[in-house]
Amino acid sequence: MLPEIITKIPGPNSRALAENLRQYESRNITYVSNDFPIFWDRAKDTNVWDVDNNRFLDLTSAFAVSSLGHSCPELVSAFAEQSEHLMHGMGDVHPTMQKVQLCKKLSSLTFERWTGKKAKTILSSSGSESIESALKTAAIATEKHGVISFEGCYHGTGFGSLSAGAMPRFKDPFIKQLSDFGNIVPYGNTGLEQVKKILLNECIGAVIVEPILGRGGKVVPENDFLPSLRSLCDEHNALLIIDEIYTGLNRTGKLFACEHWDVVPDIICLGKALSGGFPISACIGKASIMDAWPESDGEAIHTSTFLGHPGGCAMALASLEKHSNPEIATDVSIKGTHFKELLENIDTPSSGSVRGMGLMLGLEIIDHDGKPNGSLASKVIPSALKSGLITLADGPSGHVIVFAPPFTISEEEMFFAAEWFKTELKTSS
Repeated sequence: MLPEIITKIPGPNSRALAENLRQYESRNITYVSNDFPIFWDRAKDTNVWDVDNNRFLDLTSAFAVSSLGHSCPELVSAFAEQSEHLMHGMGDVHPTMQKVQLCKKLSSLTFERWTGKKAKTILSSSGSESIESALKTAAIATEKHGVISFEGCYHGTGFGSLSAGAMPRFKDPFIKQLSDFGNIVPYGNTGLEQVKKILLNECIGAVIVEPILGRGGKVVPENDFLPSLRSLCDEHNALLIIDEIYTGLNRTGKLFACEHWDVVPDIICLGKALSGGFPISACIGKASIMDAWPESDGEAIHTSTFLGHPGGCAMALASLEKHSNPEIATDVSIKGTHFKELLENIDTPSSGSVRGMGLMLGLEIIDHDGKPNGSLASKVIPSALKSGLITLADGPSGHVIVFAPPFTISEEEMFFAAEWFKTELKTSS
C-alpha cells in the first residue's frame, strides 16, 4: 500500500518516545532530531505503521532484513510454533534438532550446489559475528594472520571486522586498540595489482570482499574482478571470504551475488535476510577448511550463548525454503530492472548514476559539478520520511539514496517512490 500520513512527522507519540530514549540510551546509538526518528509499531509486507498510526512505505527492508516482506506469514508461524515448543537451548552443549537441520540446509544451498561437496557452518547472532568467525577460521586454516580488504566495504563493528574493515567512521575512534593485520586496497579492478603485490610479499591468509558494495554505495564491480580475486587467492594459497550478509538470498536477483560471476568462495558469510527478522547469522565454509578448527573437548574456543537458537533456526529454515524457490530470484530480477529504469528516468541536475543489481539499488545525489552531494542527500531523507517513504543514505560521502525494498513491492509502490524523488530533486536542484 502507498503511504498514508495523518500527523506531523515525527508524530507526537514518536516525539515523546524519542525524548525518553534520549534520557536512557547511549547518545551514540539512535539519531534524534526534529526530523527523526519515527517509532515503529507494526509492519506488514512493504508497509510500516508508527506509534502515531502513520503508514509508511519501507524502501530499506529494515536494513535488508525483511526481504520476503515484513511479518512474512511462514516466518511468523515458524517462530511461534517453535517458541511454544522450545524457546531456548544450549547451542554448543545440548543443541536442538533445528540447528542440525539448518546446518544441513546451508550446506546444500552453498557448497553442495557449487562443488558437490559438503560445507560446515558456525552459527551466530549477527553479521559482525559471522565475519569474526570467518577471520578466525582463515587464521587457523592457513596459519597466516594477514587479511586483504577493500575500500568502501563494511564488515561489521567487532574488533576483528574493524581491523579488516575500511570505513574510517567506525574504525578511527578505536584505531589504537585494533590489530594491524588488515591491508586495505581500492575496490574493483584498480586494486588488483595491489592485491597481487601484497599476496607476494606479505603473510596473507585471506581476502575478504563484498561482491557488491552495500554501505559503500551499491557499487557493482567489473565483471572480471571477483574471478580475478579467486585466481589470485588460488595462486597464493589464500582463502577467499565473500561477505554476502547484504547481497545474499536473492537480493541481487540470484540466490547469492557471487553466482553472477560463477565464483565459488572458500567461506561465505550470511545474515540479515537469513531469518527475515530474528538475530541469526552463519559463517559457511568448505568442510576441509572448517575442519582446521580443533575438535571440541567440551569447551569450544569460539562460541556464544545464542548459537543455534531454536527460534532463529526455525525462522531461517522457513526463510531458506522460500528463498530456494527460483521464482523469487526471477521476480527480483524483473522488479529490479523495472525499478532501476524508473530511477534512471528521474533525470534531474541533482540525480547521478543509478547503481546496483536486482532490488539492491542506489541513486547517487550530486551537485552541479557532478561531485557527491551528501548534504543534499541528508536533507532528502527526512523530507521523504515526511511523505511516508523510509529510506537511508550510504556511500563514502553519504550521497547514495538506498532502494532495497522487500521483494513484495508492487509496481504502483515503485512508481510512487520514483515519482516522489523526481519531484523532490527537481525542487531541490
